[in-house]
Amino acid sequence: MKRSASAVEDFVRIAEGEGADINVFATAAVRSAVNGPDFCKRVERKCGRIVDVVSGEEEALLGLYGALGTDDGGIIDVGGASTEVCFREGGSVKSSLSLDVGAVRLFDLCGQDRDKLECAIAAQTERLNVKPGAGKVYAIGGTATTIAAVMLGMREYDSERIQGYTISLEVLRVFADDVLSRSVEERKKLDGMDERRADIIAGGALLLARVVEKLHLTEISVSDKDNLEGYLALRGMQ
Repeated sequence: MKRSASAVEDFVRIAEGEGADINVFATAAVRSAVNGPDFCKRVERKCGRIVDVVSGEEEALLGLYGALGTDDGGIIDVGGASTEVCFREGGSVKSSLSLDVGAVRLFDLCGQDRDKLECAIAAQTERLNVKPGAGKVYAIGGTATTIAAVMLGMREYDSERIQGYTISLEVLRVFADDVLSRSVEERKKLDGMDERRADIIAGGALLLARVVEKLHLTEISVSDKDNLEGYLALRGMQ
């Protein structure tokens, strides 16, 4: 909590120096933590900013607006502590769901054990009985962008190349199998791999693949724009 609150404080000071309008919001990690309110109070004391702790459905909506703006389509957001799925059709939100499983939570629960990962993922994805409508479906968040960066062999992250990059379900399955077969140290050597994600990427990739399967999709596109842009977009509409 101390490190995270200090990081928020640093960002707030930088933004204040640029004359920016500042909003601070938190998602699943704070939302689900027993001491989440204590963390929010700590941030408020350090920064003088109230933390907006968004609900799971709100988080899904933020990702939708970030990736798609007001267009029809959907998003799959594999985060650290939760996974959001949201679809819009005919200009209206058709479904919005938040699953209590993410890449970090999977690692904490299952480590690199494939059988345990599959079991934990299946227990959550059985709730996914929604049908995607028309429009493109984007995968957003660090898991998706890291997968795309590795597939593109990026030695330096390039958001423009990530944006709109398409991954078939079959290629996603192969990627998940490949990283699960490697040690964490071997993963760190892959071009495009963020070393800080090398331990959680296997569970995250497997989770994304299983969500795509459950939604009966044959491919997804990756968006570098996510709930950060979505929060700004929705704030601008208020």
